[in-house]
Amino acid sequence: METITDSQIAAFVQQYFLPFARIGALLMTMPVIGTRIVPARARIIAAMFLTMMVVPMLPPLQVAPSLSLSTAILVLHELLIGVALGFGFQVVFQVFVLCGQYLAMKMGLGFASMNDPTNGVQTTVLSQFFLVMVTLMFIAVNGHLLLIEMLLQSFQSLPPSHFEFSREQSFQVVNLGGWLFASALVMSLPVMTSLLVVNIAFGIMSRAAPQLNIFAIGFPFTLICGMFLVWLGLATFDMHFEGFMAEGFLFARELLRLQ
Repeated sequence: METITDSQIAAFVQQYFLPFARIGALLMTMPVIGTRIVPARARIIAAMFLTMMVVPMLPPLQVAPSLSLSTAILVLHELLIGVALGFGFQVVFQVFVLCGQYLAMKMGLGFASMNDPTNGVQTTVLSQFFLVMVTLMFIAVNGHLLLIEMLLQSFQSLPPSHFEFSREQSFQVVNLGGWLFASALVMSLPVMTSLLVVNIAFGIMSRAAPQLNIFAIGFPFTLICGMFLVWLGLATFDMHFEGFMAEGFLFARELLRLQ
């Protein structure tokens, strides 16, 4: 009867489980595929097939003792790579969601919220509209396939067991938070500035004619102006999409050290 030795288990972990951890972490956190709409079982099966495709192209890896602290650290590093990459593109998508939140609060649509099926949270209608648009555009340009391709290329630039998540890469992920708020504000600034002018005009009217019910007049007028401005802003939506996606892929290339 053939027995399985500890060295064989360690070799299997190094050769198959480490790439599987990196790929699986990305598929669990990336946009579109990593949402709650896609079952976790389907993502695990896809990660297994991708692992079987990429392992024959990898060079032989050094074998570490199985069930040891060093092996656990290697698995943790692989998980961090996939999670950081998927989280970076989730931040890119959240730029449009946050922009919708800004505009909805300014227009008076903050109360009009609906359930986001991808994340399971309550968002405004405008945020959900922007999220659906950016998701469809991301799929149309095969962004999800390009993201997976970049991860597979990372096995050449960052081979398993030869990578440590450095402090610089940690700061790259943390700095995405500031970039998220700044980008959403830049995208929503034209509409917010225009609505500010409208509100200032109604403030002057309320001082000039106190007998007018400014709330009854100003709320629907502000909402109509806001919807009209959002409709005009859709002409530049593709420009913002290209710019933010370029920033996201640049972050991915720097994180994965791709040329």
